[in-house]
Amino acid sequence: MKFGIRFIEKVGSVPDIVRYSQQAEQAGFEYVWYPHDIFMKNTWVVTAAVAQATDRIKIGSVGPNPYTTSPAEIASYLATLDELSGGRAVIGLGLHTYDMVGWAGVDCGDVLQVTRESVEMIRQLLRGEVVAHHTAHFNWSDQCYLRFKPVRSEIPLYVCAFGDNFLALSGEIGDGSLPMITPPASARRMVDCIQKGRVLNKTGKDFDIAGCAWLSISEDGQEAEAVMRSMVAYFGPYLEDDALATIGLKSADFDPIRDLIAKQDYDKAQRAVTDDMLKLGLTGRPHDIIDQIEALEDAGITQINLGGPIGPNVKNAIELLGEKILPHFSATPS
Repeated sequence: MKFGIRFIEKVGSVPDIVRYSQQAEQAGFEYVWYPHDIFMKNTWVVTAAVAQATDRIKIGSVGPNPYTTSPAEIASYLATLDELSGGRAVIGLGLHTYDMVGWAGVDCGDVLQVTRESVEMIRQLLRGEVVAHHTAHFNWSDQCYLRFKPVRSEIPLYVCAFGDNFLALSGEIGDGSLPMITPPASARRMVDCIQKGRVLNKTGKDFDIAGCAWLSISEDGQEAEAVMRSMVAYFGPYLEDDALATIGLKSADFDPIRDLIAKQDYDKAQRAVTDDMLKLGLTGRPHDIIDQIEALEDAGITQINLGGPIGPNVKNAIELLGEKILPHFSATPS
């Protein structure tokens, strides 16, 4: 089991996130990820800052997509970050929901084909190739190539996906997959979808299923739950019925919370979160979290990507993870 940590902007300012990333490196995390969503802080800036503040940890932006950003810009960003970080860049291309880009009037049509073409175009650019590409989605001339030589011609490209067919595609074309395992009980189902695509993957590389689970860890279980309620209230309404069904919920159950969020009544929205809804994340004391991560490992997750609020106190939560969680798994025979 590999360990990554994902910092959403709500955990603090950009300087805070850089410091947390340094702390995560010292705690033993192998990856640090940042969700890249429009209308939120730009993670390309964050990853550049973290690259200069760290030495070993792999650095990834999750969610640059070919609808709001050209594959050419994504390739240029990725190669530039790789140079700045000394070969530590990774990326998660794709989407976890249509909603956020839809707010800006962006149509994410034919997502499977657009993602398939984008992954191949980015890889061609990184290899130094001229990418003259003419399809219904992209019309690139023979002037489309990087004007600099990337440090690495192959940089790990994960695919962010949701839904059965999109998840299968991530298994087919990615170096890894970045599913949102919200709730964690949905992990086995998502892994099964990804593995269906894996049989068509021709890269011959080891494949990493980096499931992102919301986390709230504390020595005080009630404090951990209180923080998770805020996360569930804000993001729960965007989750899919298929995933929610694994814990006996459906999207309509979040309608009252969705209405409260629309009214910006966040306190009432948090109070409307039920105990069943708390199952959307990993919540509790260290021994609770160990048990939940072991279940994810058993489901086929190869990198647990711990995101969300992290805990009531992010600094203390990272300390707990470094002292009690990561050592447990590094000491467990594979």
